Amino acid sequence: MLKYSLAMGIRLACIGACFLVSGWWLLLPALGAILLPYFAVVLANSVTPSRSRGPERPGAIVTTSVR
Repeated sequence: MLKYSLAMGIRLACIGACFLVSGWWLLLPALGAILLPYFAVVLANSVTPSRSRGPERPGAIVTTSVR
């Protein structure tokens, strides 16, 4: 969540920079504003595999007799 929020903050700065620059320099913040959402989502969805063995299976069902 933190990485995604940081990327969206940078994107917001890129959008603001689009209003402040002109000429060929406008291309840099415009590309940042367009491409950052894709990379932010990919980065937010990338998870490191856990080192656990996975879910444990329950043991066998033990039946008990009712007296």
